[in-house]
Amino acid sequence: MEIVIIGGGFAGLNLAKELLNQKDVRVTLVDKNNYNFFPPLIYQVATAFLEPSSISYPFRKFFAGKKNLQFRLGKMQRVIPAENKVILHNGELNYDYLVFATGAETSFFGMENVKKNAIPMKTLNDAIGMRNTLLKNLEKAAICKDMRQRRKLLTIVVAGGGPTGVEVSGMFAEMRKNILLKEYPELAATASNIYLVDGGNALLSPMSKESQEDTLKAITELGVIVKLNCQVTDYIDDTVHLSNGETIQTKNLIWAAGVSAMKFEGIPEESYGRGKRMMTDAFNKINGTQNIFALGDTCIQLSDENFPGGHPQVAQVAIQQGLNLAKNFKLMIENKPLIPFKYNDKGSMAIIGKNKAVVDLPKPKKHFNGFFAWLVWLFVHLFSLITYRNRIKTFINWTIAYFSKDQSLRMIIRPDKKTKVEV
Repeated sequence: MEIVIIGGGFAGLNLAKELLNQKDVRVTLVDKNNYNFFPPLIYQVATAFLEPSSISYPFRKFFAGKKNLQFRLGKMQRVIPAENKVILHNGELNYDYLVFATGAETSFFGMENVKKNAIPMKTLNDAIGMRNTLLKNLEKAAICKDMRQRRKLLTIVVAGGGPTGVEVSGMFAEMRKNILLKEYPELAATASNIYLVDGGNALLSPMSKESQEDTLKAITELGVIVKLNCQVTDYIDDTVHLSNGETIQTKNLIWAAGVSAMKFEGIPEESYGRGKRMMTDAFNKINGTQNIFALGDTCIQLSDENFPGGHPQVAQVAIQQGLNLAKNFKLMIENKPLIPFKYNDKGSMAIIGKNKAVVDLPKPKKHFNGFFAWLVWLFVHLFSLITYRNRIKTFINWTIAYFSKDQSLRMIIRPDKKTKVEV
């Protein structure tokens, strides 16, 4: 059985790991990057509290010595279902079963100016780019004599009140309090505002009312200006336009407001549903196909009676679907009935700042906040990292940051634009 997996995130990697040493199964994992990374901690790389290697690990290092697993660096271009073939930018692969685990990409909802000028925060490249942009703007502000321009350089607008938006806003507020004036004394007389904008009537809309209220209170106490029931409608000439008619002057619009799946040539148009997600049956097989599957953020599954509108696009769904599909591949070999996917909701959480977090547990239904919730968040995220090496490095960085209220990772590292690597 030749299985090709497109995408090495939560779903793809867990599927591959579960098929390790499985007799009569050969797995090829394809990814456009040569490393796996941990998206929930992207914002800590972007704010220079973690180095990129703390949350990433090379696929080939991970697959070394695993005889039935191999890695292929490549970008997916199209699939030819009639020939059981996928076309990559640098070659092609044949398969018996094909699995899409391609995740989602940033969606700007058709706003071209926002797409052109805002700072996305979805990939490791985005995080490094955001870190460089913010650090360069701080350096510019330190020598800027025009107070209006200086305020633009220091003002930050975060679009999106989900976990990522809340977490990055809280991190910026902590940095402003503990780092900014210490390292940039030139900015002591300049006010800097942090705005968090969301179109809903509450932050962390999927979470409980208690978590929403606790988060709003805590993030406001940190000095973040929260604007609910309004959306970013444009961003041009250093001006963020909001749907309520207000404008904010800034050179830093951070986009954490939405994601969309991706379409691929060769998958029938009628197989796509809301948000370009591939519609699948209870076993994650794409509707209208015979041997092609989709997992995680890139699929929408309407067969789970507890989630009739589809599962949330969160890590646990991707992980559990990957593990379930691995079990089903093993059952196919044994000609046994397959197991339909049922999502086990383990809860949700978000960190707000130092000693501040919120946690919702579904069974039994409980809500935590404050220091205990913060410890739970740290523990869960630390042990969700892919290797012991990542966990140890991250733990050391967090320990240093906790006691020093600082980190020493604020370097502007510019790649040589003349150097272009193609594979």
